[in-house]
Amino acid sequence: MASVNHIDRELDLSNTGRGVWLVKVPKYIANKWEKAPGDIAVGKLKISRVPGQRAQVQLSLPEAVLCLKEKGEQSIPKEHRLNVSNVTRQSLGVFSHVVPSDSTAIVPESEKLYMEGRIVQKLECRPYDDTTYYKLKFESIKKASTPQRQVQQLDRIVQNFKPVSDHRHNIEYQERKKAEGKKARDDKDAVLNMLFAAFEKHQYYNIKDLQKITRQPIVYLKGILKEVCNYNIKNPHKNMWELKPEYRHYKQDVPVETKEDKKGSDSD
Repeated sequence: MASVNHIDRELDLSNTGRGVWLVKVPKYIANKWEKAPGDIAVGKLKISRVPGQRAQVQLSLPEAVLCLKEKGEQSIPKEHRLNVSNVTRQSLGVFSHVVPSDSTAIVPESEKLYMEGRIVQKLECRPYDDTTYYKLKFESIKKASTPQRQVQQLDRIVQNFKPVSDHRHNIEYQERKKAEGKKARDDKDAVLNMLFAAFEKHQYYNIKDLQKITRQPIVYLKGILKEVCNYNIKNPHKNMWELKPEYRHYKQDVPVETKEDKKGSDSD
């Protein structure tokens, strides 16, 4: 069994005892923070402590972050509250990965991993119920309920919707139709004569051969065949037509009379 090569990395555990908060923020705040440059503050925390009660945490977004929006984008709330919950049944940590800056050095520096701390509290960021939040939520629901595909009325012919080529089976059908010419219905008696003449040569025919012989429309020919023929649905002549017994007039072989038979009859 082949072994998998693992790269040894140094793990710095100096910050193992430090407590870290795990904060969940709405998507619209995360989008603002991704657009924000690295030299500005993206938020301020205000922690209020009342004896005997859980600490109250508030997040305030600065104007520099609120102004980071595109044309037509809705404004987002400035003030948010953070609901705090302690982490007691899980062991969660935060790690960072540092890549060496100079990879061309003679002795390359190894990659390092750092443990930044242990998560002790989870915080969920929620906006206050104000006019800005209601308007933002309304636009979000409206956008989500808008169908992706809509009917559009065309005022001119769009060339892209036309077929660029015909299918091969359609071309073959049109060529065959031109070669055979338009099939016209002949008199029924004339068609019966052609059928009887054909069945004198062979006992069984399929519908395609009979159509070539009579040159009649397929629906018209089948109507005549049902009157004078039987359609076989079993082997060995499956899917073939045969004359009904009352229309069969096959020539039977006449036995040739020999000289010995003639002499015998004369003696009698």
